[in-house]
Amino acid sequence: QMHLVESGGRLVQPGESLRLSCVASGGAFGGYAMGWFRQPVGKEREYVAAISWASTSTYYSDSVKGRFTISRDNGKNTLYLQMSSLRPEDTAVYYCAALQRFGSNGFYELADNNWGQGTQVTVSS
Repeated sequence: QMHLVESGGRLVQPGESLRLSCVASGGAFGGYAMGWFRQPVGKEREYVAAISWASTSTYYSDSVKGRFTISRDNGKNTLYLQMSSLRPEDTAVYYCAALQRFGSNGFYELADNNWGQGTQVTVSS
């Protein structure tokens, strides 16, 4: 089971950019699709983006499409989320997770129920 550590979150102003990282250890990172999720205070966790193990397929929710880019470096066991044109509604704790599979229609299946501690992104002026 992989151990996931997210980082990179901080306070930014609307319109700014930020890159999140998720470092995996203890498992076959390169063998899994990976996803980013976020959870605003008092709300349910939202599925944001996903990438296949070979980076050949990606998925983005409508709320971030065109503004966020997911990528990965299997040699570094690291997943990234490049976020641009940030909005106050992007404020949330961001988590990464291993996926068994995902689809273009928003379907996903978690590989396990293993979550990191998350990283807080706050977008505010």
